[in-house]
Amino acid sequence: MDSGIKVLLVDDHEMVRIGLAAVLGTEEGIEVVGEAGNGLEGIRLAQEYHPDVVLMDLVMDGMDGIETTKQVMDICPDCKVIVLTSYLDDEKMYPVIEAGAFSYLLKTSRASEIAQAIRSAAKGQPIIEAQVASKMMNRLRQPKPESAPHEDLTEREMEVLRLIASGKSNQEVADELYIGLKTVKFHVTNILAKLGVDDRTQAAIYAYKHGLSE
Repeated sequence: MDSGIKVLLVDDHEMVRIGLAAVLGTEEGIEVVGEAGNGLEGIRLAQEYHPDVVLMDLVMDGMDGIETTKQVMDICPDCKVIVLTSYLDDEKMYPVIEAGAFSYLLKTSRASEIAQAIRSAAKGQPIIEAQVASKMMNRLRQPKPESAPHEDLTEREMEVLRLIASGKSNQEVADELYIGLKTVKFHVTNILAKLGVDDRTQAAIYAYKHGLSE
């Protein structure tokens, strides 16, 4: 049997808070320890009560649910933030999950589903709304943009490439970087291989095209 799950409500709509508090008040083992009408108040109450679960609105006047979640997680790293919102926008959904939100529910959820999400969160089991899970899967299936070849260069190789692009010879590169000629040649070989070019001239052209020259 569940017992003593401390819940903090953070929502800028008073009627939503009243409704949630009334519904959760009938659930055995769930105790609403505080109600906040904005993010700053939510942070203060989180610091005061150290709740097990926070029901977090996403869009609020002043500090939004994303920033509030970040700060609540700093205060109570062991608490579980359940986002309860009407929004499925990518620009809101993904940042709040990255901020530390544990579960994501829509306000169309039934009272029993919210109570179950609270109990699951207290056990370390996240609940993600089906529509949210679908959007996440679609995002994961999207091909990731390929990185540019020069992004694989080390910091030293980038230095050598910039000097090559400026017209320096291998010996001049060695003198400027205070390294041996063999080391420069080693770096040049790696640069050509990583950029997929055949010689120093093509490497220099690549550097110019990608704004890497000094």
